[in-house]
Amino acid sequence: MTIKIKKCTLEDSRKLQEISYETFNETFKHQNSLENMNAYLERAFNLKQLEKELSNISSQFFFVYFNNEVAGHLKVNTDDAQSEEMGDDSLEIERIYIKNKFQKHGLGKYLLNKAIEIAMERNKKKIWLGVWEENENAIAFYKKMGFIQTGAHSFYMGDEEQIDFIMTKTLI
Repeated sequence: MTIKIKKCTLEDSRKLQEISYETFNETFKHQNSLENMNAYLERAFNLKQLEKELSNISSQFFFVYFNNEVAGHLKVNTDDAQSEEMGDDSLEIERIYIKNKFQKHGLGKYLLNKAIEIAMERNKKKIWLGVWEENENAIAFYKKMGFIQTGAHSFYMGDEEQIDFIMTKTLI
């Protein structure tokens, strides 16, 4: 079993779009309407949007490979790329998704540790993320990894307002 991480570039935009669609669909399609899923996927993961995000110096994307196959991805934000105003001492994990067939192999922890490594390199004091209040598996994982709920914000899936818990981990 080999695990490796590769930073994404603009040339990876189509592959990033494919993995984004696949992992988001696998994770949320059974709990949301087809119309709302399609609206969100088109807004968040169209090529123009992904290329814009890939070009932002305050955002970074990474693929995680499991035995040389793309198994998931990570997106982190600092400074003004953060989706909430959390200050200059924070790093946001905006996306951390693993394909279903690669879950339970420690890849989520691997990506989370990559995010923490980036935060430490940039002298950030905390790392935070938003997680859907109904995503019990993810919430349990983040709690196990030392995150605590520090707030909540609205997340729109198409025209439906949902609540994301904001979870934060203080770095030492």
